[in-house]
Amino acid sequence: MTRIPYATKGDTPFQQVLGTCERVMWKWVDLEEELIHYGRLSVSLKEQVRRTLAEVNSCEYCKRKGKPDELHINERQVVATGFAVVFQQLNGEIPDAVFARLQETFTNEEVVELIAWITFANASQQFGAAVKLGSET
Repeated sequence: MTRIPYATKGDTPFQQVLGTCERVMWKWVDLEEELIHYGRLSVSLKEQVRRTLAEVNSCEYCKRKGKPDELHINERQVVATGFAVVFQQLNGEIPDAVFARLQETFTNEEVVELIAWITFANASQQFGAAVKLGSET
């Protein structure tokens, strides 16, 4: 059972828990929309990063959306998901060699977008894990 009761605001279980603080929920939703649908990185790349992080962060709600796709992954997705795991495991203390590999694959604008997406996805998933979102089966 989730630790925070669902509010009446929001379209998804995540939003309904966050909807307890309605203004925060709407800002969160706006930022999520911006990060997912705008920018240079593809939605599919960002989804692979999100799915990879869901496994690392143990967010049951997030993991229900599926495991990372290992069959249809391209080089950019491999680099992005690998970077996301290193970023999470090392708390942002990225070795220079890892960052250099990232910059070989992505433009600076894409690197910034990717890091913003990773930090947002981590925050969302850690929130979900903390409130036990998705634990009700």
